[in-house]
Amino acid sequence: MLNPKLIEQFFGAASIQRWNDYPRMVELVELDKQAHKFIIAYFIAKMESKENIDMRSLIEAGIFEFLRRVVVTDIRPDVFRKALQKKEKEINTWVLSQLYDSLSDIENGAFYKRFEMYISDSSMYKKERFILKAASYMATRWEFSIVYQTSQFLNNIDRVKEAVEEEIEDYYELISVRKMAMNKKISKIIDLSGRLRFQKRWAQTPRIPETSVLGHMLIVAILGYFYSLSAKACDQRLVNNFFCALFHDFPEALTRDIISPVKYSVSGLDDIISEFEIKMIEEEILPYLPEGLIKEFKYLLGLYGDNQKNEFMNRIFEHEITAVEDLSHYNENKFNAIDGKALKNCDNLAAFIEATLSISHGVKSKELTQGKEHIRHKLKEKGKMGNADFYELALEIENYFGV
Repeated sequence: MLNPKLIEQFFGAASIQRWNDYPRMVELVELDKQAHKFIIAYFIAKMESKENIDMRSLIEAGIFEFLRRVVVTDIRPDVFRKALQKKEKEINTWVLSQLYDSLSDIENGAFYKRFEMYISDSSMYKKERFILKAASYMATRWEFSIVYQTSQFLNNIDRVKEAVEEEIEDYYELISVRKMAMNKKISKIIDLSGRLRFQKRWAQTPRIPETSVLGHMLIVAILGYFYSLSAKACDQRLVNNFFCALFHDFPEALTRDIISPVKYSVSGLDDIISEFEIKMIEEEILPYLPEGLIKEFKYLLGLYGDNQKNEFMNRIFEHEITAVEDLSHYNENKFNAIDGKALKNCDNLAAFIEATLSISHGVKSKELTQGKEHIRHKLKEKGKMGNADFYELALEIENYFGV
């Protein structure tokens, strides 16, 4: 599916500080920025003319951009853009060399070949690139609104503010960007998703690196993407898996992250939380979505039937939402399949990696060690899915980080 070295590179983004030459009231890291960017890109793409946008290409281009950004961690984005104008070929060659070992085995080398083509051919996924660029700008603009609050005493901050505000004109051809700029309904959804960076995972224990609910959502989505490649999922199934995972904790922007030992140990509490989540989704999320997107978004969030919610249920949506045990018979776009059980394994694996990474850095606690052992047991029990073995990958990760 993928290897521990690549996982380490994705998680490395949780330690890449953003706006670190300005005072900030909260930590702003690259992993969260990338997650916010993907969420914004989803809404931009869905609000544009659909026939011109390939959602699978959008996902893949976003992952390619993320990979390149992880490699060039020490270069400021504005400096990096200028460097690319004069040394693009050399920089791309270096990026490829840094990622070859991590990517070359995926899809028997096909994924690496597409990555190589992407960074050497600017016409590849052209529309999708533009949407991602706009989404990246909107995420940066959202971050800057935080930075500005604590930086107004700096003598150049108003020049930075002016430059940030002026750049929005480059994306005005996108209707969603205009609506976000005018603080229309969709801007509330963008704001809600951004606030998930303030909610920390494993909040009851110290951990290095700290990761937010927002960053966790992207890691699960990326794991879901690579699982989909290993399962040879059709385009719609892969796209659904990625965005279902990307939004799987989205309601926590309204309910806060309730840790699993509390959620599942108190009898009946999980049902109460689920019922409250559904109520909050219907009142605080769905009314702010474009009308034509509500049905699809409810499906991604796992809403079905009469007030029921299960984002980790295997399901198809042809004429109505149907739970399915084996999705191998529904691997066609028309079935709109979602591998809910595999995504649950991705969610568990992401939590396992979060604990393992911290322990490898020498920061461990009873909660982390017990949580890690509990998750490993669950992966051993239910982690074998077709060609993907999440338990085996967990053992590889432990061995790779020496814990």
